[in-house]
Amino acid sequence: MPRSATRTYSRCCRHATLLLGRQIKLGRKERKMTAQNLADRAGISRGMLQRIEKGGLKCEIGAVFEVATIVGIKLFDADDATLTRRITQTNDKIALLPRHIHPAKKAVDDDF
Repeated sequence: MPRSATRTYSRCCRHATLLLGRQIKLGRKERKMTAQNLADRAGISRGMLQRIEKGGLKCEIGAVFEVATIVGIKLFDADDATLTRRITQTNDKIALLPRHIHPAKKAVDDDF
């Protein structure tokens, strides 16, 4: 059976997930929530929560965002109305772009 390739992540990505995980742990402790209580509220296992709090890079983004929301971390530094407006603006911009991106064709060098 072939081994899967090891995924590499940039330092920025590793630091961002670690920071978010630590903020989640801080928020949980400030709210005096146990790990099991928070995991139950988010609908995930306690082990998954522990991986999220340690900055695990393979955790589902939906689970991470849900846990962050429960402990009061503002995602994208915006309220719900602002996020909705930004989503609409982004969708409008995407609608103006081509549906498919094709690689640039190489010019044929036929100069002998």
